[in-house]
Amino acid sequence: MELEWGSQSACAKTAATCRELLLREAALWTFVRVEGIEPTNNAAERSLRGAVLWRKVSFGTQSARGSRFVASMLTVLLSCQQQKRNALLYLTACCQACYANRPAPSLVP
Repeated sequence: MELEWGSQSACAKTAATCRELLLREAALWTFVRVEGIEPTNNAAERSLRGAVLWRKVSFGTQSARGSRFVASMLTVLLSCQQQKRNALLYLTACCQACYANRPAPSLVP
């Protein structure tokens, strides 16, 4: 097999890459063995597109705390969108739970 041959290459980078691919070979072909598994991560890439564009035009955040807030909010917004839930209603319920000293509502359907 070419990867086995490449793992013995005189070029250290080529050899290391081939060894890594050999270690992950089974996972690389999961989409062939398991029905419903997509061969690409296009869906994940598309779902992150809005967040990437926001970061690009807003120049990101200025602190670790700000980064955590943005990550949390984007998680909530994307999760609500995927579940066809109203994000504003969910966030309102979170605020009400906080003020009432109750746990936040679940984001898991």
